[in-house]
Amino acid sequence: MRSLINNLMLKEFRNPILRELSDSARLNYKEQLAFTTDSFVVNPLWFPGGDIGKLAVCGTVNDLVMLGAVPEYLSLALIIEEGLDYRVLKKIVASIARSARQAEVKVVTGDTKVVEKGAADKIFINTSGLGRILKNRRLSVKNIRPGDKIIVTGPLAQHGLAVLSRRKELDLRLGIKSDCASLNGLLIPLLRKTDGIKFMRDPTRGGVAAVLNEVAQASGLGIIIEEGKIPLLARARSACELLGLDPLTIANEGAAIIAASPAGASEALNFLRRHPLGRRAQVIGTVAGGRNGRVVLETRLGTQRLVEMPAGEALPRIC
Repeated sequence: MRSLINNLMLKEFRNPILRELSDSARLNYKEQLAFTTDSFVVNPLWFPGGDIGKLAVCGTVNDLVMLGAVPEYLSLALIIEEGLDYRVLKKIVASIARSARQAEVKVVTGDTKVVEKGAADKIFINTSGLGRILKNRRLSVKNIRPGDKIIVTGPLAQHGLAVLSRRKELDLRLGIKSDCASLNGLLIPLLRKTDGIKFMRDPTRGGVAAVLNEVAQASGLGIIIEEGKIPLLARARSACELLGLDPLTIANEGAAIIAASPAGASEALNFLRRHPLGRRAQVIGTVAGGRNGRVVLETRLGTQRLVEMPAGEALPRIC
């Protein structure tokens, strides 16, 4: 995916807005707006803790929030395979409406297409989102400096494991549910409270490993994380050990990675932990100079290993 973006998309669509490769595009009108789009093809349509409709809303809302924008409007496009049970469609649309109300966003435009049987897998959803960026906030990887702290707002790996267990019908008996949630209620108040937040990104496809490598490579700095500080529920840890998966590479849909100044990190952690979605927030590492864009994990055994950019997709169609 990274190679495709760098070698095709950026070369064909040359402009400085796209070149930032943020979750949303920062647009300059009379005030700064954030604009994002995403497509959702998750299989199965329902999984523990969510469904494709909830995922479409939460994923788009969160992309706006990562740029410091208050989400306001969504578009909704449905690509429906011929023969889809109307009751399934109705249930998905109801989930979209419920999730939009909870996130306090409005679906204001959209489109529907029906394709012949076999041309899609039941239903695909595309959503675009628009929001207003908070005044005087410019979150960017360019703001990050040595000594800054890396925060994860919640437990990792739950979404990818929930989708995998339902898709493969694995009887893990661990009760793992997706963390799928809209983060505007958690992170917008945080941005209004402290100036110490420098960058945010949600670790979806490729997980924490992908995001931290992107940050390190873009900034030219290193990142050192501590294995013992990574928030991971016991049942998720057990599932990863059972299946031979690295929790750092598994997708999340209700957590964010935050880079903050040392003082801002302490303030942010106290604030996050007072919210249901941030109770398990943790500082997992520090930005370091002289590491040439590398991410290093300090293990519980006192050794170090490189955390590399995921080279493939172990869990396809998680969003």
